[in-house]
Amino acid sequence: MLIKYNKIMMILILCILSYLIGSIPTAYIIGKLNNIDIRNYGSKNIGATNVYRILGKKWGSVTFIIDFLKGFIPTYLVMKYYSSPYIIISVGGLTIIGHIFTLFLNFKGGKGVATSTGVFMVISPKTIIIALIVFITVVSIFRYVSLATLVATAVFLSTSIISNIEVEFKYMIGVVSVIIYITHISNIKRLMKGEELKV
Repeated sequence: MLIKYNKIMMILILCILSYLIGSIPTAYIIGKLNNIDIRNYGSKNIGATNVYRILGKKWGSVTFIIDFLKGFIPTYLVMKYYSSPYIIISVGGLTIIGHIFTLFLNFKGGKGVATSTGVFMVISPKTIIIALIVFITVVSIFRYVSLATLVATAVFLSTSIISNIEVEFKYMIGVVSVIIYITHISNIKRLMKGEELKV
């Protein structure tokens, strides 16, 4: 009974830590290091793309890498020690939720793309790499990060469905893909009006 209780407590602690790690507002911190509040510039989003647009390639890359690692490291560690897909989904999912609804900025965070990429690089590396190739290709041609994200998300979802990963992970990917589209509703509207910012 004690062993079971300790296991439950450990999983609970892992979930809380994952949410807190996901909540670290990287873009906001990077902005403050450069004496600006990134929420007042460009798209006003606290994500790597907006940092790239406002502060340049170096800081945009740093932001993406840190946000990526927020998802990658917790998911990698929990997948190494736990075989249950539900525990892995809980930890990975909470890092994404933390990024989108950060505790440190009144639950107003980024769009979850970089952190989701980190999570799924552990869970489904082959399909996420395909999606990244699509993302880079679309950005190179059209210069719209939002459009590239939406296309890459659709490709990632499609390839994941036909892959041999556990069905629980496929459901997770489906849910996260919908969330990514929801967080990009404003971008979709700007794309349709021809008002979306290019990189």
